[in-house]
Amino acid sequence: MTDPQPDATNPDRIDVASETTNEVPRQRAEPKKAPPTKRSPAKKTPAKKARIKKVAAKKSASGKRVASAAAAHTIKYPRHSVEQALRIPRAIYQQNAGRPATPSEAVTYAGGGTLNGQWNVEISSGKKYGFLATDGGRLVLTERARRALAPQSAVDRVTALQEAVLAAPDISDVYNHYRGEYLPANTQFFVNALVDRFKIPPDKVDDFIKIFMESMRSAELLDDHDDQTRLIDAGRDEAHRPADGKPAPKAKVAAGTRCFVMQPFAAPLGTYYETIYKPAIEQAGLEPVRADDSIFGAGKIIDQIWRGIRGAKVLIAELTTKNPNVFYELGLAHALQKPVILVSSNDDDVPFDLRHLRYIKYDKEDPFWGPKLIDKIADNIKLAIADPEEAIFPLDESA
Repeated sequence: MTDPQPDATNPDRIDVASETTNEVPRQRAEPKKAPPTKRSPAKKTPAKKARIKKVAAKKSASGKRVASAAAAHTIKYPRHSVEQALRIPRAIYQQNAGRPATPSEAVTYAGGGTLNGQWNVEISSGKKYGFLATDGGRLVLTERARRALAPQSAVDRVTALQEAVLAAPDISDVYNHYRGEYLPANTQFFVNALVDRFKIPPDKVDDFIKIFMESMRSAELLDDHDDQTRLIDAGRDEAHRPADGKPAPKAKVAAGTRCFVMQPFAAPLGTYYETIYKPAIEQAGLEPVRADDSIFGAGKIIDQIWRGIRGAKVLIAELTTKNPNVFYELGLAHALQKPVILVSSNDDDVPFDLRHLRYIKYDKEDPFWGPKLIDKIADNIKLAIADPEEAIFPLDESA
């Protein structure tokens, strides 16, 4: 290898053209990359912490709303009528001599194949009516089911069916709300009540109504009259009956809260104040008063009535005989937007323009009409306290 020669005319210039070499030129070394520096986590400022907390709270609230909505739409009522729910108990009774059976065996007895979701729902319906119980993984016929399937008296079967519908979730609630009364003639009113009050899912209302009506008819609790349907009052069910001698729960009201009674003074209706209305009001936890009661003292009767209506939390109107004084007082109460419980022994005495409202109808031919009416009025007073809109006459202020 020869060194490059300097240019004679320019000693600083090197003639690279004359340079020859057999060496492989060395590649330029790339600079080493510095390792990435670890950033310390940024400190959360109070404002940032607040934002994070707010977002988490929103997510939690949203989750709770979803869970609440799902719970609200949980179907509690039996998905079969009371007669349909007897199919599996009947199969166990007839083909297994009423002995306990596994769910799969019971389905086979009923003519089914394998135990699937549809059969599980039917078994669930049998349990909700109180026809089936579970013991050690086996289905057991209850005494109620045996009375319905093999009655030993003329009333065994219908009594068992009535007990069943009064035990069924949702079905019993709707029955107790309307028992002794006509179901709303306007179907939409009934639908609205089922959705808003009883929380029946809107998409299941038609299914519920079909099951409810079929079950009421099987239990002989329906009275169809003049294109209207009334639920026969079978008396206070076990869920409402005082247990162990304890008094029934009273309405949560302040001491001295009054219930004003609007009724004729003449016998026999006048005697109902002491025998029916006063016991019912006291059972509900309120103080009973009426216009001729000494609590008002001396003064004009109309002044007593006005003070009584204005000072009452709830009112009762006995409409039997269409007494004009009662209707006058009822008009005052409605004008003041007071919740009023309407009572009558017959439909004809309820004015046409009030028949769209709920009213209690009692039947004096029933030997137990008195105790039943007391219970029903007491229940309606507590209901009016909890939900006054239910018993207030709707005024159309746009007219």
